Amino acid sequence: MHIDNVAILGTGNLGNAIAEGLLSNGKYNPENIYVTRRNTKSLQHLKDKGLHVTSDNSFAVKNSLYVILCVQPAHLEHVLNEIKPILNPEQHVLLSVIAGVTIDHIFKIVGDFPIVRCMPNTAIAVQASMTSLAFNKKAESVEDKVQDIFNCLGDTLVIEEEHMAAATVLCSSGIAFCMRFIRAVTQGGIQLGLDAEDAQKIAVQISKGASTLLAINKSHPEQEIDKVTTPEGCTITGLNEMEHQGLSSAVIKGLVGSHQRIIDLKEQREKESNKISFSALQELLQ
Repeated sequence: MHIDNVAILGTGNLGNAIAEGLLSNGKYNPENIYVTRRNTKSLQHLKDKGLHVTSDNSFAVKNSLYVILCVQPAHLEHVLNEIKPILNPEQHVLLSVIAGVTIDHIFKIVGDFPIVRCMPNTAIAVQASMTSLAFNKKAESVEDKVQDIFNCLGDTLVIEEEHMAAATVLCSSGIAFCMRFIRAVTQGGIQLGLDAEDAQKIAVQISKGASTLLAINKSHPEQEIDKVTTPEGCTITGLNEMEHQGLSSAVIKGLVGSHQRIIDLKEQREKESNKISFSALQELLQ
């Protein structure tokens, strides 16, 4: 089976997790993956596994079809301008995992290329990410192939780019919210008399079990809840107490608050960008 080469530009924590995930899945061979970083010493472990490790972004792009952009937002424009001379719109597909960077922003720098915006979460390190994907028109023809890449790292969902802020909250921030719930269950177990290690083990497994039930049965959470609640039982008593304390309301408010913060930060960046552009225009006119 033919595998197209992948270049990961800016291999920090996320880029490293992607590289390790692709390799661990078994679908990609080491020679199919190019990873770059200015200081490659920290990538020695990937080099030892046979991956192409280089500080030359152009070299990596020249030898790959899929280019995953993992650089810091402040470095993106420089990197895109660096590789732009060798980019081929009929060959290369640009995949950005940089939070807050739109497809249009990349388009304005490189032109009409297949561009995909990707939002994974930290579980990508253990091949259990939920990755949201948004494609521009030119990238729609490679939708299945891009999903194949990220399906090596968990599960994927294709959405419209306008929903990417919401997906960021649920996919990226959401994993932190789930961790907080697990921590709360662990603390409750300790208060009920369990050892901390035992309480966390139970909390982790019930979270995994609940998710697996919903995924396999394709059921609604309330259907699964009904299976463990009995009249005047301990489960319904606990659920009702949690709701009285605002469990569902707090979660929803937290999600909405995170989403609003993303919108605020986007508007702030746009204002700062406009100020810079206006200042540059004034300098040209002087």
